[in-house]
Amino acid sequence: MKNKFLILSLLFCLASLVSCSKKKADNKVVFVLDWTPNTNHTGAFVAQAKGYFADEGLSVDIIQPSEDGSAMMVAGGRAQFGVGFQDTIAPALNNDEPIPVTAVAALIQHNTSGIISLKKAGIDRPKNLENKIYATWDSPVEHATIKKIMEEDGGDFSKLKLIPSTVYDVVTALNTEIDCVWIYYAWDGVKLELSGYDTNYLDFRMIDDTFDYYTPILVANNDFLKNSPETAKKFLRAMRRGYEFAVENPKEAADILCKAAPELDKELVLASQKWISKQYKAEVEQWGYINPERWNRFYNWLNTLGLFEKKIPENLGFTNDYLN
Repeated sequence: MKNKFLILSLLFCLASLVSCSKKKADNKVVFVLDWTPNTNHTGAFVAQAKGYFADEGLSVDIIQPSEDGSAMMVAGGRAQFGVGFQDTIAPALNNDEPIPVTAVAALIQHNTSGIISLKKAGIDRPKNLENKIYATWDSPVEHATIKKIMEEDGGDFSKLKLIPSTVYDVVTALNTEIDCVWIYYAWDGVKLELSGYDTNYLDFRMIDDTFDYYTPILVANNDFLKNSPETAKKFLRAMRRGYEFAVENPKEAADILCKAAPELDKELVLASQKWISKQYKAEVEQWGYINPERWNRFYNWLNTLGLFEKKIPENLGFTNDYLN
């Protein structure tokens, strides 16, 4: 009888240890950025600094990506959440085994990317990209996007000179033989403004609403979402508070980002933060909301191009179920 009691006590202790260990594992979250810290990410750093993650009982590590990128790190389970982009994950969603990640929030409500050039290049409309030099990363989706806006304006995409190049600094790039680059205005566009350059900007979503897709997005590991849905909701709740704080307090949010990443240019961060603070939620009430119509419209357009072996089914790759 005594031995039986001892065994039961040991089993109870073991179960308690397993439960405690699982709880600690559930509360540990790794969030991987897509690049070095910038104002796309401010809400996460605010949530960390203001204790919003801690309020939810979470321990969150914010890390930078490895060479294979944030989405692949999340897919492989090396991070539970990461920054991704609807356009760049497209090729991985239409495989026989789609990449096991799901977009669970829009970090910014609208696509703020486009093609920028110095005004002296004369690229004030898509047609005028003809005979210009463009720094490309050679993505099929990238090329199809530029081809569409050029052709809709009566231009010939084959006349755009594509030079494979990774642009690390837009100011430097546009002072070489390169005439134009694809940027996100909140960072590189604002940087050019601060540097005193007159520019022309071809804003994709203003040219064609097909390109009002979601970029950047917050992606999560599918197994993690299935096994730890409440942890996912806690993380998103803290992120929402962080981004909503940044909407209302851009200067303090900029200071928090600079403290977390002191290598950043403070003047650029503040100017960018003021610009992007109006974009985090834009016209929607709920931060992070992904509009199915806009998500599907972009992927349906990609399907018509035949860029990939299979079509991307509607509503694949995103959910609003974890927002709260």
